[in-house]
Amino acid sequence: MADKDCLFCRILDGDIPADIVYESDTAIAFRDINPQAPTHVVIIPRKHIATINDIDADDQAIVGSLYTAASTIAREEGFSEQGYRAVMNCNKAAGQTVFHIHLHLLGGRVLTWPPG
Repeated sequence: MADKDCLFCRILDGDIPADIVYESDTAIAFRDINPQAPTHVVIIPRKHIATINDIDADDQAIVGSLYTAASTIAREEGFSEQGYRAVMNCNKAAGQTVFHIHLHLLGGRVLTWPPG
């Protein structure tokens, strides 16, 4: 179920190019075009879900697969043991700019807290 106006759905459909680093049946991941860390990857489900508020019980495996992807990518990028951040924003006030849930994977440097 894709949304023709959604940037991430258009990446999934191949209409917009992306530097894809991971693919599975439920998710893909690509490098962020405005990285906030040496490694900044965006992990999205293949199913269009606008916000965290729109996740339902049937989506549990899909959402879990985003974290499995994050773990795999962090290991492949070489910072799984050093540490990394996986974060998902919900709605505008939290910084969500594309309304298709996505997990940001940031690593490759020391990340401070609070994030901002």
